[in-house]
Amino acid sequence: MTSSEPLSWRRLFAFFVPLGISASLVTISHVIINSTLARSAHPETIIASYAIAGSLLTLTERPSTLLRQTCSALVRDRLSFQALTFVTKIFLACVLLIGFAIVYSPIGTGVFKYLFGVSPDLLSHVIDVYEILMYVSIFSVIRNVYQGIIITNNRTKWLTIGMLFRLAGMYGLSLYFIYTDTINSGRVGAIIFAAGMMIEALVSFIEGNNIKRNMPAKLEDHPVETRNDVFRFYKPLLLSSFVALFIGPVINIVLGKTTGIALAISSFAIASSLMQLMLSFFTYIHQIVLNFYEIDAKLVKKFALATGFIPFAMTVSIAYTPLGPWVMENVMSVQGTLLEQSLWTLRAFVLFPLISPFLDYSNGLILLRGQTKTMFRSQTANAICTIIVLLILVSIFPAWNGMIGAVAQSLGLLAELVIVWLVIRRTTKEPSMSARSSRKSTSLKG
Repeated sequence: MTSSEPLSWRRLFAFFVPLGISASLVTISHVIINSTLARSAHPETIIASYAIAGSLLTLTERPSTLLRQTCSALVRDRLSFQALTFVTKIFLACVLLIGFAIVYSPIGTGVFKYLFGVSPDLLSHVIDVYEILMYVSIFSVIRNVYQGIIITNNRTKWLTIGMLFRLAGMYGLSLYFIYTDTINSGRVGAIIFAAGMMIEALVSFIEGNNIKRNMPAKLEDHPVETRNDVFRFYKPLLLSSFVALFIGPVINIVLGKTTGIALAISSFAIASSLMQLMLSFFTYIHQIVLNFYEIDAKLVKKFALATGFIPFAMTVSIAYTPLGPWVMENVMSVQGTLLEQSLWTLRAFVLFPLISPFLDYSNGLILLRGQTKTMFRSQTANAICTIIVLLILVSIFPAWNGMIGAVAQSLGLLAELVIVWLVIRRTTKEPSMSARSSRKSTSLKG
């Protein structure tokens, strides 16, 4: 990608739409697995063992996903890719070491029993599932790193292609287990998921590696040369992801203090999943900023404004019209009091999809400037605000149930956006990393 290329709405949509489609298709992979496991003789136990093991996997998935942003922001030549690869290997070694400790030592029993509250009769099943899922981290890291290269070089259609191959492989494997009647444990779900991730990683590696081979060995004015350059950028992102991991469990713990515990947690889960579905297509706005802001900042801002309100409009159309009850009852099979509570919770969530796209845009500017320490501070503000609001609401309005979590999470996101905006406004004249390196190169030549 060169800055001399003309930028147009058509080019932005051609870049963005495949990213949105690939993000939206992720939900189908979970449907394939859950529908497969539901055909077993004991679906409750099997689905629970897979879900609990999968929830631990998500703790490593977020830091892994941040490698994609890091690659998009930093890698422009083979030397910077080599530096990123070194940091990636350290991260992956740590993740696998933790995985082996959980699976093959008493640590795993303690983690699942005391942190996740797993019953003794389910404990061995959960650890068996995680024994397979922990290897998914390998494929996830490969996928994210090479997708970073693919995105930077405007080949985003390959993310959709990779996802389609992944879903086809998962569906084929699902049919095999169904027709051979071998769905006897949660490990089946783990095998299907791991196979899908391996396929997507392979597609990303093949395309990304072809692009990498054509990269220059070293760009003269590119500032990223060593592992320390990468680690300095990635470390605050990693720390911010660890802070974010506490928000979900804390919300569930506080919802356990409401007047209707099961109703609160389930209505929050339903409303949250529906709201995230509305947002899924629009989670790559930061990539628009990273790749095109320096070419035409005004057009990128217009694009963010044009697309940023769509998730909000979609959520409002479901939360405040007859479409909402219809979707919950006919598509999600939610009925009765749970439907009513889920609908109220979704209405309480309405601020979240309004803020999220513009936070993503703002984080894109932060990444572009290399100010990743800001993201750690903003995420910390999110967590603190969420916890404070949770405690206040549960003490004053315990009958709000799932709405408590929705309001708290939305206001926490608003706090995060405020911190990011303050930093952007204070450093508005600060150039991007590439601009700073160009100035430095020019001054050295002079």
